[in-house]
Amino acid sequence: MLEWLVALCIVILGVLIWPGPKYFGTESQPDALLRGLGAAGPNGRGRVVDRERSDGDGAQAAAAAGEARAVALVCKPSALANYLLKHCRTFTHYSPRVGWTWRASALLQSAYEACWPYRSPVQFVRDNLQLSDDGLVALDWAVPAYQKRRRTSSHSTSPVLLIIPNSFGKITRTVLKLCETSLSHGYLPAVFNRRSHNGTPLTTVRLQQFGDPADLREAVRYIRHRQPAGRLYAVSESTGSGLLLSYLGECGSSSYVTAAVCLSPVFRCQGWFEGGLSRPLQWALVLYQKMCLSRYRTVLGETVHTDALFSSCSLRGLEEALFCQPAGSATARPVPPGAWDAYWERNEPLRDVDEVAIPVLSVCARDDPVRGDAQSTIPMELFETNPHFFLLLTERGGHCGFSAQPEGGAAGGFSAVGSAAPPASGPEGLGPSWSHRALLEFFRATTDFFAAEERTKQLAARRRGLGAGAGGRAFQNRSVSACKRVPACSHNIHAIYNWQRSYTR
Repeated sequence: MLEWLVALCIVILGVLIWPGPKYFGTESQPDALLRGLGAAGPNGRGRVVDRERSDGDGAQAAAAAGEARAVALVCKPSALANYLLKHCRTFTHYSPRVGWTWRASALLQSAYEACWPYRSPVQFVRDNLQLSDDGLVALDWAVPAYQKRRRTSSHSTSPVLLIIPNSFGKITRTVLKLCETSLSHGYLPAVFNRRSHNGTPLTTVRLQQFGDPADLREAVRYIRHRQPAGRLYAVSESTGSGLLLSYLGECGSSSYVTAAVCLSPVFRCQGWFEGGLSRPLQWALVLYQKMCLSRYRTVLGETVHTDALFSSCSLRGLEEALFCQPAGSATARPVPPGAWDAYWERNEPLRDVDEVAIPVLSVCARDDPVRGDAQSTIPMELFETNPHFFLLLTERGGHCGFSAQPEGGAAGGFSAVGSAAPPASGPEGLGPSWSHRALLEFFRATTDFFAAEERTKQLAARRRGLGAGAGGRAFQNRSVSACKRVPACSHNIHAIYNWQRSYTR
């Protein structure tokens, strides 16, 4: 408790004495992409610069000239990138809060989104999934409060939105508001809870490592078994992006996910654990994780040296005590040399990034106080060379904040099927977050793009078939599916699906 009070005092002191221009802006910023990185105006036209062709000179000049711009799209030029620039209006319409208001502070809006309670009108129904090693993870399905029928039909064609919270298990306002917004746009949101997170019982002495996607893989199989007719999309928040990127890289084209979005991700995770976070914020996260693990102190004592665990003052110390000690070691022993590096060889989110086979959008802010300096923590070369990765980089927004100026009469976004939908207003009278509107438009645009590509292929196949038939050869008509289907088989899923309880957050 003393560490928490000290950390809070330091944060408040830093906010009060830090120069105002560091966090607060005094001039309005235009809603346009950085010229050279992807310029687009209100007419929807845009372009993406090939930095390899320009040797980086044009991009550097554009970044310098557009330093005060609101948002930039960084990606490798492709047909999908051009389609996104043309059809994703939200990408070019972001007006961050400026002036002397606390919502313009990167630190304050980040703390607000992470810690301030949110009275969501959404209810949750929990599925406890028993895994192959008898461990338990949970899926919390969001349903409207007015809906009497709790269980969704397995024949529903509504898309499923799998939400992965941060790696510490904290359900933030961002997650709750995303559930509310996605419900209003026709999605079926499901929040993935790791072992021991958010009230999930810990039935094994094994916790989930930072980038181990084994548990998530079984959860995805269950979702496919339960909703075989609906597309699957995925969204991760903060450090939870490490798990999502690990899963997408390890599974490749067999991930069953149509498209994914990472909100304020942490890319270089080993360096972040080693000291990439400021000391007050690190103390706060360490204290929160200790509080969550304290209830399992007795059972963890069988395999983990709990004295070293609860005396740690850094994120690295906690991670080493949990996962880098020799197997079955409950006594104090030094961490073996090289164990820390070996741990991150298995858990680094970008270890299999070349195997990712779906579009992935990352939404980041330059002033993110949790991730750190954008120049050293964002792998720009990944977005410039890999056609599957897209980066929306804003000048302001903090960590999962992205507080925008209120828009009177603006369109709220698009539904899952592409039709316009009004913004979902919460109890505070605010519409959906800019980042939430951007990710929903990204999902809609990628789905429409691939559907159009599939129609083009089918039309070309028919034309080739007709031409072959005219030449005297028989043509066999084959239907091409836009989404690869795998027959659901509950016998291949080592999980028990139990509708256990419903509750309101």
